[in-house]
Amino acid sequence: MRTWKTWVLSAAALCVLAGLSIGQEQGPNRDPNATVARPRKKDAPPPGEEPEQPKIPSRLSKKDKPETEGLATFSSNVEVVSVDVAVVDNKGHFIPGIPKGNFRVLEDNVPQSIKGFTLGEGPMTVAMVIEFSNLFQYYWGETWYQTLTAAYGFLETLKADDYVAVVAYDMRPEILSDFSTDKRKAYEAMQRLRIAAFSESNMYDALTDTADRMSGIEGRKAIVLIASGIDTFSKLTFDKARKSLQQSGVPIYAIGLMQALREWYDARGAMGPIQRLDFLQADNTLRTFTKESGGMAFFPRFYGEFPSIFGAIQQSLRNQYVISYQPTNTERDGKFRKIKVELVNPATNEPLRVTDEKGKPVKYQIIAKQGYTAPREVE
Repeated sequence: MRTWKTWVLSAAALCVLAGLSIGQEQGPNRDPNATVARPRKKDAPPPGEEPEQPKIPSRLSKKDKPETEGLATFSSNVEVVSVDVAVVDNKGHFIPGIPKGNFRVLEDNVPQSIKGFTLGEGPMTVAMVIEFSNLFQYYWGETWYQTLTAAYGFLETLKADDYVAVVAYDMRPEILSDFSTDKRKAYEAMQRLRIAAFSESNMYDALTDTADRMSGIEGRKAIVLIASGIDTFSKLTFDKARKSLQQSGVPIYAIGLMQALREWYDARGAMGPIQRLDFLQADNTLRTFTKESGGMAFFPRFYGEFPSIFGAIQQSLRNQYVISYQPTNTERDGKFRKIKVELVNPATNEPLRVTDEKGKPVKYQIIAKQGYTAPREVE
């Protein structure tokens, strides 16, 4: 009888095996000068030695630029707030054709006047943040295999004009490959993920560091997190990491590992109450980070679920409604402001009813960031 472990993506498995036979280096590439769109201040090179930064695609082409183009968004001189909104059905499929008049944007429960509204499909800018710790990803273990299968599988779904970077973390995050449309660089970087080094899994530090680096990138950007959700020894607490991710404006799409394995151990009494609670908290952490950043969380129990997960992520990122508005609250107080996007029937002011081609109601989900931090007045 086949076990669930045999349901793997064949292409991913071949890439894993190929990576084991090439090169001698193991673990993340400890290169302090590597960047994911923008270096941290403490890693900045000396004056006159600025490294060449990758060109990241903008949200719109020149002919599609709205009148609000050029105004800063989520920066120190915010005048227009831009919100990327995806409306998906219960299968994760994007729902197109919703008119501007059916969208309502609330900032701190105050309705806002929508100034700009566009719809399009464009390339993605994705940073893959991969947990690779000896805590769970020990050599040829089940979680090691699932981690690499998910990572290689997602790379296979990217298109030629998509930008991708690869970041691995254990005790600290390390950039394996910077943003590039050349997928060979990502595959070469993945070959380093063979034998994990440390048993720490500092997810909060890795996520906030990557999101901070990506905060200045324009266009459809996201972090695809492949992790257990466990954090062992991060410098940042959960609350500080949560606040930092809210401010960065980078949506997170998480793939929670070890779901079936945990159920298998739990059913056989091999998992204690403390470990069970740790995993439940890890799942809730992934749900919180993804929801508040405007992304989604997935918890696959079978390898066969990966293709639909990758499809849902791409549906959400490639197809989006881009809504912009001028906040009625013009105070520059540096406070966090909550954003809520709703679909309404303007005639009745009731929630919009969406139906399929047969007239049957469709359950839908609105995916959008939940807020931003207002600028502070410069003294």
